[in-house]
Amino acid sequence: MKPSAIRQRAKAPRDLAHRDRQARRAQRRLRSISAVPTLLTLGNLVCGFSAIHYATKPVGVTQMFGWSTLTVAGLLVFIGMFFDAIDGSVARLTRSTSNLGAQLDSLADVVSFGVAPAFMMLRLVSHYYGEREQITILGPEADSVYAKILWSIAAVYVCCTALRLARFNAETPSAAEEDHRNFKGLPSPGAGGTVASLIILHQHLLAIRVGVEDTQTFARFAALGLPFVTLMCALAMVSTLRYAHFANRVLRARRDFPSLVRFVVLVIACIYSFQITLAAAFTLYALSGPAWTGWLLLRRRTGSAPPPPATPQGSPPALS
Repeated sequence: MKPSAIRQRAKAPRDLAHRDRQARRAQRRLRSISAVPTLLTLGNLVCGFSAIHYATKPVGVTQMFGWSTLTVAGLLVFIGMFFDAIDGSVARLTRSTSNLGAQLDSLADVVSFGVAPAFMMLRLVSHYYGEREQITILGPEADSVYAKILWSIAAVYVCCTALRLARFNAETPSAAEEDHRNFKGLPSPGAGGTVASLIILHQHLLAIRVGVEDTQTFARFAALGLPFVTLMCALAMVSTLRYAHFANRVLRARRDFPSLVRFVVLVIACIYSFQITLAAAFTLYALSGPAWTGWLLLRRRTGSAPPPPATPQGSPPALS
């Protein structure tokens, strides 16, 4: 046997051991990276819990930039929304998607986008229509039909959030992005963001109207509309209305020049008045489902709607 062949045979076990060590190091790094999506999901859960903490406090000014307690609670809902938006992408990037992560994400969403906005709505309306002598949140034990209806709306909203998330988990085929292009029913972050953004806008307008004689009249009148908005968002979540996945279909889509112009206008609007832009954006998104459905029905009646795409035989239909 040639000396070179002998050296190669002697070197082969060393190369194999070296590759095994590298594979073990890469696996350890992957396990450490895979913990990041779980931490992001738990961060969403903690934000929801913190939002409930501030929402149950009496409405007043906090030490955080002089914001009201409800403004801080709304901000925490949107921070939780940020964690919720990126945890799935991080899981796919690290190849660590799992059924456990999906279920944990839904549990966190129930708290952050279900219970927290419901408490915020109850706290705000209770501040203006509750008993002045007692700093409580209106509930079914109150001697008032309006209080019982208000609490029931909040309970319905929480139940619809849980049903919406359970249906999404049952109907979504996989964690791939192509299965997350559309939603059936208003997504829970969209519903929670709509309620939270309107409450933040309410507190902002109340702050800038300090000194105006009709401030309390404006605040009480504006607070009356929030239970109706909350109920509409709850019903939209359990409906069959179609909503686009904002992150997958808008933020990650290729942009032409008109889209770039609209994005720049949106950024300028946020700089000019962040609270108004935020509330307008989430309200328009919540209305986009009924608007799109109405447009499709109108086109079908006039005979101009294209036929639905055929589903290939043997493959499941696209669900949201």
